[in-house]
Amino acid sequence: MKRHSILFILLLFTATMQSQDYKQPKQGKPPVVNVKKPQAFTMSNGLKVMVVEDHKLPRVTFNLTIDNPPFAEKDKKGVDDLTSSLMGNGSVKISKDDFNEELDFLGANVSFSSHGAYANSLSKYSGRVLELLSFGTLFPNFTQVELDKEKAKMLESLKSQEKSAPAIANRVVDVLTFGKNHPSGEYLTQETIENVNVEDIQKYYDAHFIPENAYLVVIGDVKFNDVKKSIEALFGKWKKRSTPEELYPDPVSVPALEINFVDVPNASQSEISLVNTVHLKMNAPDFFPAVIATHILGGGYNSNLNMNLREAHGWTYGANSSIGIGKYIDKLKSSSSVRINATDSAVVEFVKEIKKLRTEKVSDQVLNDVKAGFIGRFVMNFEKPQSIARYALNTEIDELPKDFYENYIKSITAVTPDDVLKAANKYFLIDNTRIIIAAKGEEVIPGLEKLAIPITYFDKFGNPVEKPKHK
Repeated sequence: MKRHSILFILLLFTATMQSQDYKQPKQGKPPVVNVKKPQAFTMSNGLKVMVVEDHKLPRVTFNLTIDNPPFAEKDKKGVDDLTSSLMGNGSVKISKDDFNEELDFLGANVSFSSHGAYANSLSKYSGRVLELLSFGTLFPNFTQVELDKEKAKMLESLKSQEKSAPAIANRVVDVLTFGKNHPSGEYLTQETIENVNVEDIQKYYDAHFIPENAYLVVIGDVKFNDVKKSIEALFGKWKKRSTPEELYPDPVSVPALEINFVDVPNASQSEISLVNTVHLKMNAPDFFPAVIATHILGGGYNSNLNMNLREAHGWTYGANSSIGIGKYIDKLKSSSSVRINATDSAVVEFVKEIKKLRTEKVSDQVLNDVKAGFIGRFVMNFEKPQSIARYALNTEIDELPKDFYENYIKSITAVTPDDVLKAANKYFLIDNTRIIIAAKGEEVIPGLEKLAIPITYFDKFGNPVEKPKHK
């Protein structure tokens, strides 16, 4: 009886919708957000501090960021990762066990890396938590015992990825896109990890963990004058010094579309990545159109690539695109793991979708849906302390206009189909793209050779090799 009643209601609803001129509700006006402006000061050693008072909850967040320029580690690749792992594993001011025990007692969350530190706690404990944060960042205790533990973990992880097609693909993508001598093109090996010793860790820390490039953002239930005094007392001991900035030639995209193939005989799927270099800054006039164009191509479930490769053809569990953003050159990458027997067909569809983005205007409906998603995520994240800290930090590091986030929704709303088309033509350089494929060569090379796209071959470390021979 219950089943028939539900069926009757569904039929009645359908008939009602068909008999009326049903219209989808119109989107309301974009919400207005009130961006909290931090109170700021710069210490004599160069540390820049931003404080946002928020007394809604009795909690405080500290976010320390070191904004260093790119640095090549060369034959000691891994020193940065190992330094990150050792940060917080004890201090000359307090032992590792006592440090962790006190954090547990205070109910605080603290983490460290070679590029900064983070802490979150109740405001009544914020003074002690800030002091512990300073112990871990300014007075680390690098020991051989801890280094050996972290190196063993890193080597084990490296060994587990030795035959992983996704890991091989990611490594070769960066090697070929940036070059082995560029900071973004370096990769870990057993030899480079074993080359690192405690003296290297200390030397790296001394040269790169510096206040000149540091930002400390404080958000929460604090008073500006009180927290300023605490920061000056604790971080005033941080010695001022500068790190040498090394310059690297900017990598360039290839002159014509080509396939770079890596033979991975044990691969169960084909890893496909279409890559070209980009330099997109957040303060660029076409920043929002470029980000929206990337999202339309492969930024969500309803993106063009996902609807094509996954929904229409069933070749993959998902396809995506991402565009690098920041002060330094980066990459634009569209990628997917596809069925082996669909590798050449997927390449064709990748190229087709990128060309379509460059030649056909996006519909108003699709564009409005994407913009609504961006606005919704922005508004939802706006209440989080981490987001407020990131916004304040981005404004400083990326040299954004002071009203960048106040105008964020307005800037998103203003993007037109013409803007998206123009950005796609500027950044999605399909004629200068590497199609990097890590796959089972014996099964996929014959199909790829029929695409009339030049193919060059590389080993799993990005070194040129001859075409693999198969029986």
